[in-house]
Parts: sequence; C-alpha cells; structure tokens
Amino acid sequence: MDRAKDQTGTVRALGLMSGTSLDGVDAAVIETDGHTISAFGPGKYRAYSADKQTVLRAALGQWNGAPVEAAAAVVEAAHRDVIAEFEGIDLVGFHGQTLAHEPRGRGTLQVGNGASLNETLGVPVVWDFRSEDVAQGGEGAPLAPFFHFACARTIGALAPICFLNLGGVGNLTYVDPSFERPEEPGALLAFDTGPANAPINDLMQARLGAAMDKDGVMAARGTVDDAALKQFLTSPYFERTSPKSLDRNDFDSSAALVESLPDADAVATLTAMATAAVVRGLGLCPQPPSRLLVTGGGRLNPVMMAMLRDALECPVEPVEAVGLDGDMLEAQAFAYLAVRVARGLPTSCPGTTGVDHPVGGGRISDPAPAHSLA
Repeated sequence: MDRAKDQTGTVRALGLMSGTSLDGVDAAVIETDGHTISAFGPGKYRAYSADKQTVLRAALGQWNGAPVEAAAAVVEAAHRDVIAEFEGIDLVGFHGQTLAHEPRGRGTLQVGNGASLNETLGVPVVWDFRSEDVAQGGEGAPLAPFFHFACARTIGALAPICFLNLGGVGNLTYVDPSFERPEEPGALLAFDTGPANAPINDLMQARLGAAMDKDGVMAARGTVDDAALKQFLTSPYFERTSPKSLDRNDFDSSAALVESLPDADAVATLTAMATAAVVRGLGLCPQPPSRLLVTGGGRLNPVMMAMLRDALECPVEPVEAVGLDGDMLEAQAFAYLAVRVARGLPTSCPGTTGVDHPVGGGRISDPAPAHSLA
C-alpha cells in the first residue's frame, strides 16, 4: 500500500462502526483525500437482534475464549450483510466491536477480522485502528477527533467548537479550526467524558426488557437523586486531566448508585450523570466553545439535551443543525481515517489520545496489490 501515500486524489470510502451501545452497525460513505471532505455519500444501518445483542453483551470485558469468538462471528456476519448494499467503493474502514479496553493494562480489543471482510469485498480494508496508538503509549481513543476537525472546517467554523458524541460512552472533541492540520499542537483536545447511554440501556434492559429509554420518556417521569449524582461525581476519573478514555463498563458503579431507586428515578439519575460528566469535561477545554454539537443516540433524548442546555452557556445543538448526520458521523469518521491510514497520515496525536507523537494506526488488508486509490 506504499503507493497510496503519494496519491492525492479523492477516494470513495466506506466506514463501518459498531459502537458501545450495541444496537447495530452503521455504514456510511464519504469522498475525501484524507484532508478535506469532498462529499457525503449514502448511509445504512443494520440493527442487531435481541439474541445477537445478548451474545455481544456476554463477551464484554473478555479478551479471549468462546464468548469472544461468538461475538466476532456476529460482528463479521452483520458487517458482511450491510457491506453488500454498497457499490463503487475504493476503500473500507472497519472499526469492529470493542469488547475490552485497558490502554494502561492489557491493551484494547476490537473483534472482527478485516482480512476476512476483505475477501468478501475485493477492495482494501483498513482495520485494527487502535492497537498501534496504545502500543505507542496512547489511550487508543477517541479516534473520531481528526474527522471532527475536518467537519469543523467543512461547515466553516471560525471559532473553537466542541463535538460531543453521546453513545454508550460519552466523548468530547474540542476543535480550534484556525489550525491547518489536526495534528498541530493546540488544534485538538479529546477525551471520554464518562458514561452516557450504556448504563441507561443496561438498566432499561434488565428492569423493563427495553433496549433504551426511547425519547427520554422514562427519564422525564423521574426525579434525579441528588445524593447519587453527587457520589457519582466523586469518581477519580473526573480529576484526571485529558486525554483519557474509558471502557464501556468502567462506570458499573453508577448502576449500584441507583439500584434502590424506582425505575423512572433511576433512569433520570443516570441521565443526569451522563450530562454532569459532560459539564465536568468541558472544564478541561482551553476556552469555552462557541457551540456544542451533539452526535450519537443521546442527541435524540430530549431530557438529556435539556439538561445540557440548562447547565451550559453555549448553544447545544444536534449536529444536524450544521448539515451533518448524527446517526452516521462515527461511521463516516472511520471512512475518513481509513483514507488517512492508506496514505500514511496520522490518525491520532498527543491532544487526542495522549500518545507522545502523531501516530497513524490501522492494518491494511489488500486483495489486489495493483489496486489504485487515485
């Protein structure tokens, strides 16, 4: 793939993302040269059935063994199904499913074999995006910030802005669009804020057999338990400087804090915890952002969004307010990152993962050495 490093033409790339909410696979196309975004293409979503979600949940926190193998089979089959719906793709960015993440311990694990998908597609597949960053001393997450930087410039942002992804875990990207390159010192700051939808989803599933608190209906009926919220905010995680990252289940203690509460109060309190974590995180930014653009499932929760608006002075808006797609932004990010990997460009830097120097992660499985990304 060395030839790709010298090419500057636009690539039609497909990004694939299966996030910590465990709801399904997002797939989206963008056209990019690895710097600027030329066009946004189609996106598709394939939901995991309840049975498949059970398989994935059973593998969370595991590093090997039968549960991991079963989860990998689910992930690869779902991705093959959604990939089949796309044509005219030059390059694929395949994130896989994160099962375990210990950047200061055993590393990071995303299941799903990119080489296997590569055999199905017949085009190059970039995968295993996080391992090299972790090997170089970084957190391995979050990785979307370089794409957020490109998005900020695409929408013509002039002042610093923040992108907030409220998936299973919350993560925040501070972007200063006055810089030319995302890897320049000061251009980006990124980190996981804390738990977001994962504890809510888990509680809804365990108590009510529901996948989520759709439209924040349950939270709207409840009352926040201030004592539980205060205890939640004593976690040492909130005292750490950025960059920093989380595993999906690192805040299992939040579930214990609401265990004795009625359903509605428990969900309202977990929702308040997610938003309070974001507010604490914004205090780490070099300066208050001019606006907060929200992506991920949390932006569709009116209670969560109202809590953020009440707590912050800057405008809080879904990314659709600037013409972006909050359902597909993460998948688009891995399409963008795949092009950067193929062209030898960095995908993380000290400001995003805490790595010592800009790093370009990812493995490339290429079925056709003569394939051109021009």
